[in-house]
Amino acid sequence: MNANTRTHTAEEVTLATLPSGVDLTTTIHTYDGAEDGPTLYTQAAQHGREINGTETLRRFHERLPLEELSGTIVAVPVANPLTFDLVSYITPEEFDSVNPNMNRIWPGDEDGSLHQQMAARLWTEVSRADAIVDLHTGSPDMYPHVVYREGDERSRALAEAFGADLLLSEQADDEAPEEWHRRGFAGKLRVAAAEEGIPSVTPELAHNKQILEDAVEEGVEGLLDVCRYLGLLPGDVPARDQTIARNHLGQVTADGSGLFRPEPGLEVGQDITEGTPLGTVYEPRTYEPLHEAVADRSGILYALTREATVTAGDQLASVALVREE
Repeated sequence: MNANTRTHTAEEVTLATLPSGVDLTTTIHTYDGAEDGPTLYTQAAQHGREINGTETLRRFHERLPLEELSGTIVAVPVANPLTFDLVSYITPEEFDSVNPNMNRIWPGDEDGSLHQQMAARLWTEVSRADAIVDLHTGSPDMYPHVVYREGDERSRALAEAFGADLLLSEQADDEAPEEWHRRGFAGKLRVAAAEEGIPSVTPELAHNKQILEDAVEEGVEGLLDVCRYLGLLPGDVPARDQTIARNHLGQVTADGSGLFRPEPGLEVGQDITEGTPLGTVYEPRTYEPLHEAVADRSGILYALTREATVTAGDQLASVALVREE
């Protein structure tokens, strides 16, 4: 690299081709610093309704001091343009009936299904990186946090650098509960990258379908601090008080279908005890209470649905088990 060169490029790339012959494309932003250094890969909107990560990368682009950068940052603001256009978590089965969730099939397969092809193209960028930040948001009302693989100290350090108050360690492989395997979490980008020895984290930046200023600002500051931690930018990462909890993988779910009214006064981020009332599912026509939801453990309430219409099995809340404070 030319020692006097600082560049930003935006390249349109083809991820896959639809049955009509129309190319499914996205844009990859590359920031090259004046000096050699590590490579950070970051992306958003694998799930198209999770748009706070996309807004985070736009503001990060505006605030990145390119003249101070040493190394390379690769950023993909819309990793899955199809779900983004549909404002959807997964693709309809007409497009990928085999692998509807892109974040279950990494590192992908260039000869596989639509999502596998998309992931394989992006994996060519991922595999060259020294660290991964895969930006997501929660489906219910969610307290911002960062997930990393339990026992992976390099990923834990990356999560700590991002700076959220709450860090969730997720058990994987043989140590993981049955639900982890049933839901195909081994195919998450973060997990696949960690298998290749690349420190990887998943920040969850609050709710979906709406830009939340506080969550986005936390995302931008988190990325800048990750850059400082990696040596991409000068400066130190500030010391913070952070809580480390074990990822849930077993939420409080609705026993029946109806309208859910959360318990007044509950807020995500607060400490609760086992047995704390979380809300009530009502039968909307007869007013009959169908399910009095309560916390099944003590910990941090980090997700609480505000979407009133629920069906049996829907997630109502998530409580993280505190491990370190």
